Order: sequence, then structure tokens, then C-alpha cells
Amino acid sequence: MGIYLNPGAEKFRMALHSKIYVDKTAMLALLNEQLNTEGRYVCVSRPRRFGKSMAANMIAAYYDRTVDGAALFQGCQIAADAAFDAFRNRFDVLQLNMQEFLSRTSDMTELLRLLQRSVLWDLRQVYPDIALFDEQDVVRSMQDIYQATRRKFVIVIDEWDCIFREYPHDTAAQREYLDFLRDWLKDKAYIGLAYMTGILPIKKYGTHSALNMFTEYSMENPRNFASFVGFTEDEVEELCAKYDMDFAECRAWYDGYCFPEAAHIYSPKSVVEAMLSHRYDAYWNSTETYEALKVYIDLNEAGLRDAIVQMMGGASIPIDTTTFQNDMTTFTSADDVMTLLVHLGYLGYDIDRGEVFIPNNEVRREYVTATKHGEEWRIISDTLKASDDLLAAVFEKDATAVAAGVEKAHLETSQIQYNDENALSNTLSLAFYSARRFYNIVRELPAGKGFADLAFLPRPQHAEKPALVIELKWDKAAETAIRQIKEKEYAGALADYAGEVLLVGVSYDKKTRQHEAVIEEWRQ
Repeated sequence: MGIYLNPGAEKFRMALHSKIYVDKTAMLALLNEQLNTEGRYVCVSRPRRFGKSMAANMIAAYYDRTVDGAALFQGCQIAADAAFDAFRNRFDVLQLNMQEFLSRTSDMTELLRLLQRSVLWDLRQVYPDIALFDEQDVVRSMQDIYQATRRKFVIVIDEWDCIFREYPHDTAAQREYLDFLRDWLKDKAYIGLAYMTGILPIKKYGTHSALNMFTEYSMENPRNFASFVGFTEDEVEELCAKYDMDFAECRAWYDGYCFPEAAHIYSPKSVVEAMLSHRYDAYWNSTETYEALKVYIDLNEAGLRDAIVQMMGGASIPIDTTTFQNDMTTFTSADDVMTLLVHLGYLGYDIDRGEVFIPNNEVRREYVTATKHGEEWRIISDTLKASDDLLAAVFEKDATAVAAGVEKAHLETSQIQYNDENALSNTLSLAFYSARRFYNIVRELPAGKGFADLAFLPRPQHAEKPALVIELKWDKAAETAIRQIKEKEYAGALADYAGEVLLVGVSYDKKTRQHEAVIEEWRQ
């Protein structure tokens, strides 16, 4: 057993013995299907705090021939898989964290030299009797060892993309690194499986990639690995029951990453922190700072700021992800920046609709923090500060104050094109930003004989708050909106709700450019 070659199972064993461990070993069954096939090159990219290193440790422990996997994985999901024993602990595993080598060297040439010397040292310790053609050449040495043993290697690389994050402008170093990986891994008979994980997808050069043999599973399209991106809804619901935490509140805070194969994926680090501390809060800053987000949104590529404003209000924005160059410096449009934010976890992405959105309250708070400072964001900051007053006015049924608050929000977010009820809805969603602390906000709630424009549904922890049914009217009286709520029985969707329900009609007159509001309490 070496430092990098067959490193054992201690790291994964620590995860198994942690107070909260969510079993993701079923992922190994997917990798087993790709072993020794053309699909044996797998690149999984995830944001920080989404369990990348834990998965890498799990993979290494499962394939490492020096580990007793039968005992280690006893009771885990993979142990029930038919192929569990067929591939368990039958390979030489090389597990490398590129951040470690980057931190100990000053340039790419030195990094690659240290990496190769480290791997070659372990190979010589484990295989001292095998004659090597060139003991300084890692590729030829691994070929020689495979030729002598017929035992393939599983190579697990964590933080594979740290070079692109630490040296974003050094394209020469990036090319040198990618060329090394290609020479080491591509079309080599000794590779049983190559698994890389990091934040970014594989770097492109024009229309080609130096590592085009890899299948990518990213935050844009994780494919059949979707349920392993984070915690699934069933896993989180089970944790909430175990730790006596409100599940609806957990969903509002940490859910929001959605894929066709897994509709609800939660931020795992944040869920664990919430369960252990028994408090819902923003735990993002334990691994990221708002400056990382601010740097990118302050670039304000064409249309970016407007899109951010709308998403803070709850909107989804169409996006073209195809021009993104998989780095942190090459931005030619707002779409490129937003695609990067998807990979960093600051935006969710709906592949079927081609839209991005802010996934949950925890991440939305980061946007609020990132827009607090700077003159370019002052109008948004002012609008958010006024949100508490607007919500209080609704609770007090002060229609005049509500109309004035919406009017102020409209003036301060005038970059939103204000020409229909959808634009009015975007403004209202942002104006009522603070309501997200207490409510689930639903656009076009199915109700009665149609759809209510907006519904604010109090989460169980805030059941003392009134539910709100809001109807918007463009160039019509607010009374018309209230009448429509009643006639189409929108409030009937809340018939089982035991608390107070307020009907709110909001209108905008395009001639007078004035807003009007009417508020009534709904009585069954």
C-alpha cells in the first residue's frame, strides 16, 4: 500500500463513521458498467460542498485490491448489487488530488515532474521485481507493469481542474497539463477506469478538447448520475424525520437543483450542517464567500444584470450554454457567465426548458449579499430593503401603502421591460423578496377555474402568517383583479388551509403610470 497507489480505505471509512452518512454507493454499480469498455473515461463535475471528494474516496476504496471491501461495504447499497463481488478490490488504484501537487509547486513543469516522481516511487515499491524500460517514464512504466501482471489500473483524480481555477490566464500551462493527461490516459490498455472530478467541465480549445475520450456528467447534464449530484428528496426527508426538522423548510432552503432524472436535488453540505446544528441558515459561506459570486455578476455582460434582477424575483431566464469555454476567463456574453454560475452552483439549470434560475433561499441570500455594495446595484439593494415594509403593509391591509411600495419597486427596477402582466409579476416578486423567509411563492397556482398569478403559501414553521392570493391586472382596475379571484375561485385552492387568507389585487394604468391595490380577507 502506497501514498497514491492503493492508498487503502481510511478516508472513506471516516465518512462511513460520520454522524451523518448518506449512502451513495449505488454509484459504483454505474461505474462497474463502464469498466473495461470504451466508456471507461468518466468526468464528474460538481460545485464545492457537493461530496466530490467523498465519492472519490469511495471509488478508490471499492476497487483497491488491498482493501477488504466485503467487510467495508457490508450493509451498503452496492453490496446488494449482482456485480458487487465481480469488480470489488480487483485493481491497482492510483488516487491523486491535483490541488496537493499544485500547492507544492510553482509552475506546471514542476507540478508534472513531482506528480510523475510520486507515482513512480509507489510503483517501484509495490513492483520491485518488474523490469522497467525507463524508470523515469510513468506511461511506459505502467505499460510494463500491466504487461507483466495483466492487472489494470483504476485512476481517480480529484480537483482535476484546479489548474484552470488557480491559473486562469496561463493557457500554456493549461495546454501542457491537458497534453500530459491525454498522453497518460487516452487509449491505454492499462486503464480499467479513469474517473476525474472537479468543478469545471473539460476545457475546450475551439471546437476540440484534448480529453475528448471522457464522457462528462456535469451540472448542465448529469445524466444517469443525477441522483448522486447531491441528496435526493427521499434522503433529505428521512434526515428531517430523524433530526426532527421541518421538511418543507428544508426544501425552501436547500432544494432547487433539478434534472430530468432527479427532480429534487439538495445541497448536501448545507443539509448536514442544518441537521447537526438543528437550525436552518445559510451555510454557503463556510466554503465560499460572496466575493466569488460578485466578481462574475459585476462583469455585467450584456443583459446580465437585468437577468440577475429577474431571477432574484423568482423568474427563470432562457440561456444558451453552448458557447461557454469551460474556464473562468473567456466570457463573450451573459450566457457564458450564467453557465459558469451553473457549474459553481449559484444557478440551477433546467435542460428541458433551457432556462436558469436561483435554486433556493440559501443561494438567493448570496445574491442579496453580493448586491449590497456598489452604486451599480444600489437600486436593487434599496428595493430589497423596502421589501419588509411592503409585506407589513399587506398584513395590515393597507392598500395605499402596498400600491406605493409596488410603485417604488417599479421605478427602482425600471430595467425590467414593463409592458405586460408578466413584467408586473417580475417586479412584484422582487418587491416581495423578504416574503421568501416565510412563504413558498408559486406563480400561476392551479386553482378553481384557472390559475392565480401569484400565491404566497406559508410554510409550516410560519403558519401564523396569512396566505396570499395575488392577481395582477395590466391597464385594468385592481377591483377587477379581486373580482376575478372570487369568480374563478382561486382561493378555493386553499380551502384546506386553516389560517387567514388575503386576496390582493394589484393593477397598473399605463396612461397614468400609477399602481393601485385592493386587499380583502377571504371568507368561505
